[in-house]
Amino acid sequence: MASDSTPRYTVPGLAVQDAASLIEMLQQRLNSLNDLHLTLKHVHWNVVGPHFIAVHEMLDPQVDRVRAMADDVAERLAALGGVAYGTPGVLVEQRSWKDYSVGRADAIAHLGALDVVYTGLIEDLRAAVRTAGETDPATEDLLIEQLRDLEQFQWFVRAHLETAGGTLSTADAPTEAAAARKAADR
Repeated sequence: MASDSTPRYTVPGLAVQDAASLIEMLQQRLNSLNDLHLTLKHVHWNVVGPHFIAVHEMLDPQVDRVRAMADDVAERLAALGGVAYGTPGVLVEQRSWKDYSVGRADAIAHLGALDVVYTGLIEDLRAAVRTAGETDPATEDLLIEQLRDLEQFQWFVRAHLETAGGTLSTADAPTEAAAARKAADR
């Protein structure tokens, strides 16, 4: 991978230096989305228990949309003059988070862990929206659309974890593994 992410050209009206910052940020978004896609499929394949079919079937549309999001991010990155690195090696080398650690588990445990995964992803995406908004409304718009979808997916997950009184079983869980345990124990 090239150590210099400065493009030789970019879209009209955007400085090359601004494009370089956006490219770097979008590469992290691409890594996050590729990781999420694989994590969602992992859960899809390893979920068990009485809520199996509901969770199993809920995840496939999320997987499809997340894959489309990754494609949109990679194409925007390329339009800005960058190179979209989508290999597993780059993802693992550049990510700042640990691999999803829950294996075969009850549906509610997986959903608890996914709640934490979505929270981290959404927090990072909100920061990326702010960054993009400073220089490029087209990239900002792309990210805002993805933010809406990811927040909806987290809402779907949280609906399984919420009590009638509005309390999340995963509240204050610091890690996905802790959230999985808290959700399974409720």
